[in-house]
Amino acid sequence: MPPLPAWADEDTPVFVISVAAQIAGMHAQTLRSYDRIGLVTPGRASGGGRRYSVRDIAVLREVQRLSQEDGVNLAGIKRIIELEREVGALTDRLAEVTEELSRWRAAAEQAARNSADGGSDRLPARRTQSVVVWQPGPRRRD
Repeated sequence: MPPLPAWADEDTPVFVISVAAQIAGMHAQTLRSYDRIGLVTPGRASGGGRRYSVRDIAVLREVQRLSQEDGVNLAGIKRIIELEREVGALTDRLAEVTEELSRWRAAAEQAARNSADGGSDRLPARRTQSVVVWQPGPRRRD
């Protein structure tokens, strides 16, 4: 794999299609086909040319492995990739919720300590910019 520029990370689309194809061990037309069916979605240069990131190339290699070694068809590979992305998103969300729960537990423990010391027994309110609209329902006649 060629070195990345100092300003790029694994998600930065920097490789033109011919270089990405060579690194992935595929033909450039195969990469175009995979883009058309949605297996890989490369970035685009200002002129419209495809640009692949290190992560895109890793996905291409995984597509090749699943296809050649495991005999999975392209529809199956697409579903596997979608599920892996979903698992990643859910894992990230779980980490966020776990962190938020830790903050709330710490706040509850602090409130309990303050209450025992004669301080306020209220939990800190979450500040939000939400607006709730309430409309009364029809009045009942008894």
